[in-house]
Amino acid sequence: MEKEIAIEVKDLKKTYSEGESKTTVLKGISFSVRKGEFVAIMGPSGSGKSTLLHVLGLLDTPTHGQYHFSGKNVESYTEEETAVIRNQKIGFIFQAFNLLARTSVLENVKLPLMYSHVPEEEWDERAKKAIEAVGLGHRMDHEPSGLSGGEKQRAAIARALVTNPDVIFADEPTGNLDSKSGKNVMSIIQHLNENEGKTIVLITHETTTAEHADRIIRIIDGVIESDTKVKNKLSAEAEFLK
Repeated sequence: MEKEIAIEVKDLKKTYSEGESKTTVLKGISFSVRKGEFVAIMGPSGSGKSTLLHVLGLLDTPTHGQYHFSGKNVESYTEEETAVIRNQKIGFIFQAFNLLARTSVLENVKLPLMYSHVPEEEWDERAKKAIEAVGLGHRMDHEPSGLSGGEKQRAAIARALVTNPDVIFADEPTGNLDSKSGKNVMSIIQHLNENEGKTIVLITHETTTAEHADRIIRIIDGVIESDTKVKNKLSAEAEFLK
């Protein structure tokens, strides 16, 4: 039996206006992602893949078309409902890490819980569990300036995990990392998909990163060029877990 659909977009378009000038970045995107699926979205710079991720992550709204998240049209959500979904149902991992500079790893990871319905007495336990899950327990009290690039990204993954979201959106998560750190990060993301059942949508321009996914959707100039299953899916084992 096929799993239910987590994400579905139909004829999605996004146009930006600046004065009299208009730029259409997404030109009619349609696809679906099932619960527990790992999908990579690839494309060159300027293809529209990051704009698409922002729409899927409810950080931006489409100009045209429909977007259903967990079976419901996102247009029907109030601003408050949208904020709750972003906080509780979605986790974000960004290329630039987006960690607070003068704040410990523990405090960074706890941040999403401050806007959630999780009781405050559970915040430390939840955050520590997420940090341990990415092999960063020994860096819990360190500030980002004392972490390597790979450790910063693992802290960002822990922060994305702390609210136990259904869907994780990862925007070029290995883009600022060396190959070894990149493999460690991809091993965590793959583990979240295969062992925790998380739905993953990954933006990348790297073929070797995309081949950890079940499917690769290629976008060129705001349209889908191809949508194919990965035949020889890559697997990575984190060095820090050996």
